[in-house]
Amino acid sequence: MFTIIGLMLTGMLLGYLLRKRNLSKIHKVITVLIWVLLFILGIEVGGNEEIIKGLHTIGLEAVILTIGGTLGSVIAAWALWRALYKRKGGQA
Repeated sequence: MFTIIGLMLTGMLLGYLLRKRNLSKIHKVITVLIWVLLFILGIEVGGNEEIIKGLHTIGLEAVILTIGGTLGSVIAAWALWRALYKRKGGQA
């Protein structure tokens, strides 16, 4: 846990120190790294026999969690947008 927090704080410090530089290509690097991480995660899941055997039971729970998480995020974002927009005097 301390490693993760340390890495995050180190990234924040580097971002603060490098904020005046043009880092336009960093977005592409981050996107590629996310795709690589997802691919490696897929390899890990595919190589785990317990997950593959229990996929039919995990699937329903995953769908419910996905729908619930997505709906919750959409509702929270809508409520925040509405609250911030009204604070500026506009109509939502």
